[in-house]
Amino acid sequence: MAEIIQKDGTWAFDGDALRLTPGRDKNVSLLRRELGELVVPLGALAGVSFEQGRKSGRLRLRLRDGADPLTQATGGRLAEPNDPYQLTVESDRYGVAEYFADEVRNALLLDGVSPEPVTEYLLPGPALPVSASAGDGTAGFDGERVRLEWNWKTEDAKSAGGPRTIPLADVVGVAWQPAAGLENGHLRFLVSGAPVTAPPKYDPNAVELWGFKRDPLMALVAAAVQARLPHPAAAEAHAPKEPPVLDKAPAGDDHDALLRRLRELGELHRDGVLTEEEFTLAKQAVLKRM
Repeated sequence: MAEIIQKDGTWAFDGDALRLTPGRDKNVSLLRRELGELVVPLGALAGVSFEQGRKSGRLRLRLRDGADPLTQATGGRLAEPNDPYQLTVESDRYGVAEYFADEVRNALLLDGVSPEPVTEYLLPGPALPVSASAGDGTAGFDGERVRLEWNWKTEDAKSAGGPRTIPLADVVGVAWQPAAGLENGHLRFLVSGAPVTAPPKYDPNAVELWGFKRDPLMALVAAAVQARLPHPAAAEAHAPKEPPVLDKAPAGDDHDALLRRLRELGELHRDGVLTEEEFTLAKQAVLKRM
């Protein structure tokens, strides 16, 4: 058993799994406190590192691609204070941190854990129900449906439709983007049959984020939904191996042929053969030739 206790949190390793408990210090981020204790199976790890600094160091876990719905939903864009797989270590505990990292590395070697991507989630995602209020609305998820409600800061064009309830069966993807510089962030739900044509500010399936303290909590809603969608590896396996070639016009290309091609693409998209992104790119390519 290896354990390191810090103001930032406590990490314990029993040889089979790591138990990550956020600290109660006021500097511990709201997201980590809301997420609570995480149990990370050894098989979900790709590696561990410890970095020393002058005043403090940092233990970091690197998870295998596809193992964690939170990491999948955020695309590695969580800021350091919000990342539950990092632990700030005080300088007088550097020796303990190095020992902890060595114990995890040795276990990975002994168990022959591969650092390669996985084909199913090895962590369950945030506990349900989960809800967060930030930006221009509130997003919640109970395991069966997403609920979006608006506040006084929401644009009239979006709030006029009232609260939104989206069954999980209609959700084909989730996109979380933090605010950066002058660019606002968002939590957007990609819904079957509802192409993305408007920015988050006007999209009734999106919450716009402005970079305030509670914004990262939206990542928990994103992760909870992501955990219950088909794993990306499964979606990739069902994708067409050779996407349609659309950069060259067929012989005898005319307006009617292009219209037929648009209808074909729409059918492929409705049948789930083309993803939203593939359909959008293909449609744009056809429209350019009209």
